[in-house]
Amino acid sequence: MVKSIFSIKDLENLSGIKAHTLRIWEKRYNLLKPDRTDSNIRYYNLTNLQKLLNITHLYQNGYKISKIARFEPEEIVSHVNSLSGQNLSKSVAISDFKIAMINFDVNLFKKTYGKLAEKHDFTYIFINIFIPFLSELGLLWQMNTVRPTHEHFITVQIKQLILSHVQKVLGENNSYSESDIFILYLPENEIHDIGISYLYYELLRRGYKAIYMGQSLPLESLNDFNHCFEKVIFISYFTVKPSPAEVQGYLDQFSKEINAENKHKLWLLGRQANQFEGVLPSNVKVFQTIVELIQNI
Repeated sequence: MVKSIFSIKDLENLSGIKAHTLRIWEKRYNLLKPDRTDSNIRYYNLTNLQKLLNITHLYQNGYKISKIARFEPEEIVSHVNSLSGQNLSKSVAISDFKIAMINFDVNLFKKTYGKLAEKHDFTYIFINIFIPFLSELGLLWQMNTVRPTHEHFITVQIKQLILSHVQKVLGENNSYSESDIFILYLPENEIHDIGISYLYYELLRRGYKAIYMGQSLPLESLNDFNHCFEKVIFISYFTVKPSPAEVQGYLDQFSKEINAENKHKLWLLGRQANQFEGVLPSNVKVFQTIVELIQNI
């Protein structure tokens, strides 16, 4: 079921405009028209949200709210479309991606990305636009402001971009340095793969030999690489799994069964890894961000 009813807190979370300011805009300029439940609780429909995101877009681009208030609804959309044809700032690009997400608008997503790509390479866009956007999306998810359908829609669009850039690099590069061999994977029952997929792209474009094993790989399966490679740098993302209570056991098992000769490394990212307060085995390193890991390559 697609979310179609929003509280003023939802609007604040999605737009970045404080609820107090929204109420002033609503009262003074009649910009939004909330409905009421049978028990007289105010709520906003999808049309209100879409209008607010468009208004926020204009507001962030220097339009005075008093001027926006004089626009007819179709004029607001026209001005937004005009701005989308120009160079996009970080905040406006993220706003556009939110609108695309709420509306399930593939064309707007492509148009926004296309404008960014005219000025920036994919690395810049992912680090400076997509990572902040996905972080914000995670907060919106926790606040129950967006629905699973919204999250799935937008993450699929981003993953398709990553895949297209991976394919481009694979088509251009015929040889790779084997000074370091990277194996990228997600642990068992972990499915959040945008970050690890992007790291695969970054390794390939830097000329490293990298093998991407995908989601939910049992730990014991890593033993197969001991028969093929002398030294490996394993990279994994602990977003949801293993759970906090399971991380120490996972790392100990890795050291005992996969890295018994202490010749491999394990590099970790993700919430569960960052919150781990136990003892890290030798050759296991936790990175706070993707950027920090990339800088260590």
